[in-house]
Amino acid sequence: MQYVTLHNGVKMPQIGYGVFQVGHEECERCVLDAIRVGYRAIDTAQSYGNEEAVGSAVKKCGVPRQELFLTTKVWISNAGYEKARASIDKSLQNLQTDYLDLLLIHQPFGDYYGTYRAMEEAYKAGKLRAIGVSNFYPDRLIDLCQFAQVTPAVNQVETHVFQQQKTAHAYMKKYGVQHESWGPFAEGRKDFFTNPVLTAIGAQYGKSAAQTALRFLIQSDVVVIPKTTHRERMEQNLQVFDFTLREEDMEAIRRLDEGESLFFSHYDPATVEMLTNMGKTRQV
Repeated sequence: MQYVTLHNGVKMPQIGYGVFQVGHEECERCVLDAIRVGYRAIDTAQSYGNEEAVGSAVKKCGVPRQELFLTTKVWISNAGYEKARASIDKSLQNLQTDYLDLLLIHQPFGDYYGTYRAMEEAYKAGKLRAIGVSNFYPDRLIDLCQFAQVTPAVNQVETHVFQQQKTAHAYMKKYGVQHESWGPFAEGRKDFFTNPVLTAIGAQYGKSAAQTALRFLIQSDVVVIPKTTHRERMEQNLQVFDFTLREEDMEAIRRLDEGESLFFSHYDPATVEMLTNMGKTRQV
């Protein structure tokens, strides 16, 4: 396993297992499979509805807690100091642990400054080893970095070969924030797994398009959390540390970047209305 070192010295695996849209019933089995094949970082969220399943798997897996890296995220309905503070304790309870390795603000809506103050407090109390954000575009990230007591350690944003977040990455690097990708496979959109550039480059190394895409992000100093419910794919996704892409291959993949989201934009008023309304109605 390869690690990155966050600005506070905490080491974070550069590849983890994400459980977005993995149902509660299936989640425990998937997390146990992931840990057994070698994953040490697990990424969940309050809004995923599977924190308890993750916690149960962590308890049963047999791997010492200190060898695992657990991430969850505070949902919009828990925004604000008091709600966030209570939700942190609830997440700890759900995950059956007395500390989290990383806690993120899930979306930059509601009283996220109050949320972040609660996170800073929990960080200083030792409940959280690192704190950060998710889906923060450069403008909001810079604002938080400029005024927070504790600089965010991580920003988890949509990142894949078609949306490489080059400008955002530069600002994360400037402020010492680790870039983490959600959706490294673009959820299969734009014929991701049969992309001719990824397929041709991968063939040179005996790797799949998916493995090539993960390796590209890893070599770009991005943490990745690919999701699959199939154990064989979990194993394949981990097999990305035994080869290095040549610079000409990296450049060819860089040219795939379209610089736009394949899912949504936080600058789109309709998207903001959708997410904030979801934050009001999806209580977690």
